[in-house]
Amino acid sequence: MKHIITILVFFICFQGLSQETEKKDMKVGLVLSGGGAKGLAHIGVLKVIDSLGVRIDYIAGTSMGAIVGSLYASGYSGKQIDSIFQSVNFDDILNDHLPRASKTFYERDNNEKYAFTLPFKNFKIKLPSALSRGQNTLGLLSKATLHVNTLDDFCELPIPFFCVATNIETGKAVVLDKGNLSQAVMASGAFPSLFQPVIIDDQVLIDGGVVNNYPIDELREKGMDVIIGVDVQDGFMSREQLTSAPDVLLQINNFRTINDMKIKAKKTDIYIKPDISNFSVVSFSELKKITKTGAVATLNHAEALTEITKFQSKKREQIQIKPVDSLKINTINLSGENNYTRSYVLGKLKLKTNEKISYDDFNKGVNNLIATNNFDSFLYELKPSESIDGYDMNAHLKESNETTFLKLGLHYDDLYKSSALINLTKKRLLTKNDLASFDFILGDNVRYNFDYYIDRGFYWSIGLNSRYDNFNHNVAAETILSPEQLSLININKLAIQVSDFTHQIYIQTLFRKDLSLTLGAEYKHLKITSETILNSNDDEESVFERGDYTSVFGKLRFDTYDNKYFPKNGVLFNADFHTYLHASEFKDDFSSFSIAKATFGFSQSFSKKFSANITTDAGFRVGQETNPYLNFVLGGYGGHLINNYMPFYGYDFLSISGNSFIKSALTLDYEIFKKNHLNFAVNMANVGNDLFEGSEWFSKIDYTGYALGYALETFIGPIEIKYSWSPETKKSIWFFNVGFWF
Repeated sequence: MKHIITILVFFICFQGLSQETEKKDMKVGLVLSGGGAKGLAHIGVLKVIDSLGVRIDYIAGTSMGAIVGSLYASGYSGKQIDSIFQSVNFDDILNDHLPRASKTFYERDNNEKYAFTLPFKNFKIKLPSALSRGQNTLGLLSKATLHVNTLDDFCELPIPFFCVATNIETGKAVVLDKGNLSQAVMASGAFPSLFQPVIIDDQVLIDGGVVNNYPIDELREKGMDVIIGVDVQDGFMSREQLTSAPDVLLQINNFRTINDMKIKAKKTDIYIKPDISNFSVVSFSELKKITKTGAVATLNHAEALTEITKFQSKKREQIQIKPVDSLKINTINLSGENNYTRSYVLGKLKLKTNEKISYDDFNKGVNNLIATNNFDSFLYELKPSESIDGYDMNAHLKESNETTFLKLGLHYDDLYKSSALINLTKKRLLTKNDLASFDFILGDNVRYNFDYYIDRGFYWSIGLNSRYDNFNHNVAAETILSPEQLSLININKLAIQVSDFTHQIYIQTLFRKDLSLTLGAEYKHLKITSETILNSNDDEESVFERGDYTSVFGKLRFDTYDNKYFPKNGVLFNADFHTYLHASEFKDDFSSFSIAKATFGFSQSFSKKFSANITTDAGFRVGQETNPYLNFVLGGYGGHLINNYMPFYGYDFLSISGNSFIKSALTLDYEIFKKNHLNFAVNMANVGNDLFEGSEWFSKIDYTGYALGYALETFIGPIEIKYSWSPETKKSIWFFNVGFWF
């Protein structure tokens, strides 16, 4: 305050010497410090500065100060920046979350069953260099600053600007005032361990706050008469606050920056220090409260700020920024693609030159590419084409050096019991675009699953799958035994062992990112035994089924669900048609038969917390009826039921069987608070032999069930408990599930 008063007195005296002398236009600089989420206070500061009419002539920023400062320098007002941040999902930004729709079907299936994924090289596990690649942040900044992307010199922005980053190899501060604005700001805000470093001009750059969190000296050199500074850094914590190792490490890291600010605060003409003591560097959910602290702190300096406006003859020119809704990309220049072909990259981006696309579709294409996890970063810039309307896209890919991964998962359910999943995944095993994955599942029922997939984008991709499943369960006797056998044996329940070896080779193509067609051939060995009924010859287990089946199949899949386990929006359609060409048990008297089934689902949210999901399933068998063990069997709850076993609330696993069925279910889900769900479900079905030959499947309902459940979303998958009941049996059944299904 002392400095600003001195300057103001000087200008008043200067004016008094001669009224004919032209009034000098005061140049005002603004320096914004880093501080993570606490830097959202800068928005409140800018809103007050705008309301008082102070014109800012130069901006310097570090980390979050660089992000907010770059938007203001690009022409946005404080109020507009507030609106931008209000629409941001900070969880997606920090966690590098990519929408489910961005992933191919194979990638969705692969990513929805593992709790941990760790790079694995030379028999050593490597920890990732950062939690986030920062791609969502880059996308946000690139779109917001598209209107100034022709300017390579930041001095030519509506308000001149620079930011500070740290060269991690030399430990020196790097002033970024030229180049790609969004990439420069990304480098300045690349908080160590949270965001991966950014490479600019062959320099590996991280958060500028490591060496210079408040670049006031560099700003003063730009010829500013007055400097307004906003400091959102932490203060020292007391002994009562130092309760954990991260607290101690943060305190040590703050030694330099806090002591540095004791000197730099005295150099600041108007020093604004918002009260952010109740917030942390990740308190992004407190946007409104943090923004308000910035406004309150700035209003304390309203008198001095108002005095500045008296010495500014020119006011800030507010430019009109048109929202970007669509793009026309004329040329695409790629670099860095060594192990992946240009067609693969463009196929994932879903870009075709000289065609107009919505910006949302462009952003989805970028997400599609990043979702492959084959690239550490995808840095791009859009430059207006010289001779025609539209943009030229220059992009640099940084391919991931990690091609081998160790993945882990945990699971418990009432059918497979306890399971521990160990997966080894290898990319680029035989060709550039392939992936091999082997799941080994330990626990009460040992299983495995092997996948090999050559991803060719929109062209026909090639896949191999081999899996082994087995489980033990007590089932209703009528599910396994024929009416004749039931009349001879007085038994209601059978303890059966089911084991299934299935091997597939297939080709798959995408008509669009959410619609796939799969054609293939399958070999299956199915074995069903029981020790409840012993073989009369040697007192060994009874074998109900030991057969080998060969078939060809086709699958059609359409899936726009936003979440596999708790969908709030989207449509699901799965159709499967198998024609069986050979069965070992029948030999000469075998005739082919076919089994068709389909699932349709629709999910709709009515608020942020409340949603409904409706599903309808149906299936039928055509041809030979001698063998019943591939028929439809309903009952239980689960996400990994093999063959034609289907879940059905109110009944235990494998309770209702027939060669045809139709089933509908309605699930109402309410997220009582974040990631905690209460849900209610009702399902109804008709199941029987040759069900669709008459009209009874439509006119009456044979089976119904209800379920009330609680679910918690965790990093290992959903933890669920469900109470179900059926009015037909007058019995209740509890279902438990822990972790992703596999």
